[in-house]
Amino acid sequence: MPMSESYQNRLSRILPGIVETFKTPFHIYDEKGIRQTCEQLNHAFGNIDSFKEFFAVKALPNPSIMKIMKEMGFGFDCSSIPELHLARQLGSTDQEIMFTSNNTSATQFDVAMANGGCILNLDDISLISKLPQIPELICFRYNPGPRRSGNKIIGNPAEAKYGVSHDQIIDAYQKAVSLGIKKFGIHTMLASNELNYEYMVETARMLLDMVKLLNDRLDIPFEFINIGGGLGIPYTPGTAAFNLKSMAKGITDLFEAFKAKNNWVPRLFMESGRYITGPHGVLVTSVINHKNIYRKYIGVDASMSALMRPGMYDAYHHIHIHGKENVDQLQTVDVVGALCENNDKFAVQRQLPQTREGDILVIHDTGAHGHAMGFNYNGHLRPKELLLKEDSSVELIRRAETMEDYFATLNFAPETRQF
Repeated sequence: MPMSESYQNRLSRILPGIVETFKTPFHIYDEKGIRQTCEQLNHAFGNIDSFKEFFAVKALPNPSIMKIMKEMGFGFDCSSIPELHLARQLGSTDQEIMFTSNNTSATQFDVAMANGGCILNLDDISLISKLPQIPELICFRYNPGPRRSGNKIIGNPAEAKYGVSHDQIIDAYQKAVSLGIKKFGIHTMLASNELNYEYMVETARMLLDMVKLLNDRLDIPFEFINIGGGLGIPYTPGTAAFNLKSMAKGITDLFEAFKAKNNWVPRLFMESGRYITGPHGVLVTSVINHKNIYRKYIGVDASMSALMRPGMYDAYHHIHIHGKENVDQLQTVDVVGALCENNDKFAVQRQLPQTREGDILVIHDTGAHGHAMGFNYNGHLRPKELLLKEDSSVELIRRAETMEDYFATLNFAPETRQF
């Protein structure tokens, strides 16, 4: 879905000045839109006691954005040591950080459990014995295998590398009980960019059923279920938006029924990323070349090193040309960057107005897994990040990478060993 009309109107009025000041390319995020989405999430699940959203840091690991999340009452879902550092630098404490990693190293566990610790979400039964100390609470990531279907981005659960299998899950919690652990949670993450709200309701139902099974078998209490993230956004025009209201009602009904039957109910955790920030970011880039051979190409000053999704997933990102939003005469073009990769394309055979060098292209829905998935192939440097604030000012929240950054890892003390 194209960026919101509100964001487009507010950005369009000042975009030429932003481009003149900061130069292209850059990602720019909308504080107002992000806060509104956070408020919608909190409100939607307001009838569930102790609901908490843990923002998926991997989607947009920028401290200025994470500060907004913290102000909205969100915690942070982290999966690496740098992400843990980002969350802790903002003052997040143990119950505000969930550490969900896979193929986890001893060093990662050491850092995760230091400085007050965090909520540990273990990806495999074998990891229990590798913890440097016994935590007060433990959570396992559950993979139901063929009992559920996945989707294109995350894959089918039976083929995914994530989580504890259905046949292992009781043994995992039994082993945790034998170590003296008293508090428990359960997590799953089965789909990514899912637009069917019923899928998420069924995920909540699955975890509540599993909690009941584990409680009956092992007589252990559950502090929470975490249904993961995966709430989708409609990248393509005409696609219906995710029905958050219906999802929230379906899950709330499940929680109320569970409590009425069992006289207790766990808390509800989620870890959205894309849904919160994805529609509220755009990549702004300038036209620098045109090429007409077997196809018509528009060359821009950004490359897929600034937005990998179209090249990696064949993902659609809507594009408009600033000042030409209402032009009727269109041409079929590919929009390309400068990498030595033929999949370095932001759009393939897209209908767009005719462009001139210097025109500003706005690539929509880059607020999640855009800059975060950037890379340096061909020596391309990742662009800056900006924040359009609620007062209409624009703040630089990450500078562009420099040549000095690129070569920094070659600045080291020589070391040679004979073996």
